[in-house]
Amino acid sequence: MGVSRRPSAIRVEIGELVLDGFRADPAHVSAAFERELTRLVRLHGVPLAAHGALTVDALSRLAPLPAGLSARRLGQELARAVHEGLSGHGEVTP
Repeated sequence: MGVSRRPSAIRVEIGELVLDGFRADPAHVSAAFERELTRLVRLHGVPLAAHGALTVDALSRLAPLPAGLSARRLGQELARAVHEGLSGHGEVTP
């Protein structure tokens, strides 16, 4: 019997998303963000946490996003940017 290397559960907790300069409805952005981040974590996992639990206070130096995106697209792009940070791209502040 082999040992599974995939965790039985992945928990990503986002304390706050700050959206300065965007006109999109925050509730719709949040819903799209949650759906896309859930999809990405299920598909790719959280590479920075591959060797155990990880707590990150902030992700920075992520790609800028255009201000005119729809709420759905903004949420998706934010989720992709956060997942990129959790994949080892960008600057992580533990």
